[in-house]
Amino acid sequence: MPWWGWIVVGALLLGSEMLVPMDFWLVFAGIAAIAVGLVATIAPGLSPAAQWALFAVLAVVSTMFFRQLVHKRFPSRASDSRVDDTLIGDAGRALEAMASGALGRVELRGSTWSARNADPASIEVGERVRVERVEGLTLHVRREA
Repeated sequence: MPWWGWIVVGALLLGSEMLVPMDFWLVFAGIAAIAVGLVATIAPGLSPAAQWALFAVLAVVSTMFFRQLVHKRFPSRASDSRVDDTLIGDAGRALEAMASGALGRVELRGSTWSARNADPASIEVGERVRVERVEGLTLHVRREA
């Protein structure tokens, strides 16, 4: 690949990380691609196999050693729990019957969600439920009193 190809790929990877939060996985691949592009300008005779090997090594090593540090310093939007907190206390409607502790589906804010019945009693179809907590994409719900 020509040196400018590596720079373009690196810029696209960095831009993709900004548009779609990937928890800093694409950042290090983008930086590695730009670094390979810079090395290819200094050493234009570098074979494509050597360029790809350098890219792989730089991407893997930088991700292994620096991703955790960067992720702690700059938490991404994907790991932001404030969005989950806004669902707590909201009321929805059960789309399936759920025994205590069982998984099912509920409708909340016009969307269908996976839900776990946190109530000791069963929840019937159509019954109103209230979100107690959120774990990933699963709502923990109880029957509304």
